[in-house]
Amino acid sequence: MLPGIALGFLWNDTKDPLAILIGATLVGGLSMLTVSAITRTTRLKEDAAMGLVLSSFYAVGICLIGMIQRLPSGNKSGIDKFLFGQAAAMNGSDIALMAITAGLTLLFVTVGYRGLLTLSFHRAFGESLGLPMGFLHHAMMLLISFAVVTAMQAVGVVLVSAMLIIPPATACLLTDRMHRVLILSAIIGVGTAAFGAFLSFLGSNLPTGPFMVLAGSFVFAMAFLFSPQQGWLTRLWRQKTQKCRIERENTLKAMYHLAERHGFREEGITLLELANARREPLEQIRLQSDDLLRQKLATLTDDGSMLHFTPEGWRKACAVVRNHRLWELYLTNIMQYGADHVHDDAEKIEHVLGEDTVRQLERRLDFPQTDPHGKPIPGAREVHGSSKHRPAGTTGY
Repeated sequence: MLPGIALGFLWNDTKDPLAILIGATLVGGLSMLTVSAITRTTRLKEDAAMGLVLSSFYAVGICLIGMIQRLPSGNKSGIDKFLFGQAAAMNGSDIALMAITAGLTLLFVTVGYRGLLTLSFHRAFGESLGLPMGFLHHAMMLLISFAVVTAMQAVGVVLVSAMLIIPPATACLLTDRMHRVLILSAIIGVGTAAFGAFLSFLGSNLPTGPFMVLAGSFVFAMAFLFSPQQGWLTRLWRQKTQKCRIERENTLKAMYHLAERHGFREEGITLLELANARREPLEQIRLQSDDLLRQKLATLTDDGSMLHFTPEGWRKACAVVRNHRLWELYLTNIMQYGADHVHDDAEKIEHVLGEDTVRQLERRLDFPQTDPHGKPIPGAREVHGSSKHRPAGTTGY
């Protein structure tokens, strides 16, 4: 749009916001048609065509602005502010044009929300319904052109794309519902612009536009790192906690298997026995036992050689074993897997089965008592009951 801004100024040799808007809109439309023509008539993809048109039109705009600045009134025109932005140079006409653009955009998005949603995600589906996808597309591009032109003087032609992209990109990290993305984008855009303007006000000769973009980039970085669902550090934390939980549940399951092997008659499980069962060094087993102690899932004898289930630890161990054996039975009875091919799948699924899914499995399998290998499946009394709901001889657990 930069060539259009320069042509709008040359129309009457003044920085008339309306003339500049018309010029930028016409050139923006020409650039869209050029991109479309390139993609239709060549094998170039749209991103390559856009890169070609962007660089070419931008170069033409720089040349035109250079010519304007060599005119007698060029140095006083303020047209150079469109390159790097200067919010202080905006006058009442600029603010009025920005308000009109914002109002028209809000009205258009509100009235045409469903059509724009279809255009964004499945244009062919919208066309099959008879929706005016072509009109919506060009109207949206026109309003984007208006928004870019009105924002250029504040942040500059180079950084205006950041103000278009950063707010919705940040919002997409915070929610996955389109109407929420739109609302959050507006809030983030206004908030970061105001905050960036305030920061530039604190010092002398600090550029407003770059500070607006930096404020937006900071908010995006925070969302990228700490977003509840998609934050990078949040995902790392979830992965770490999930890994610790799975390790903890595997230790409880191994303790259950050892207790079952002893007929639930022994008073506890020795660390050495647990290390042999899990095929891990004794020091690693001590670390796992410390984790069970912190989570109050087990207790340790005074000499540190034997683990005992707490009531909560017993229930969790029973739940993991129940999930494992139910899934094995489901694979053999319903999915017709061989009994010797179900263990590995059950090892993975036992940690993610929810209670509702387990209830469905129990009903589907008619509340089974044993798994494909003949081992008993812990029931609801063991999983949800108190410490007294245990097989006979399990007083020590």
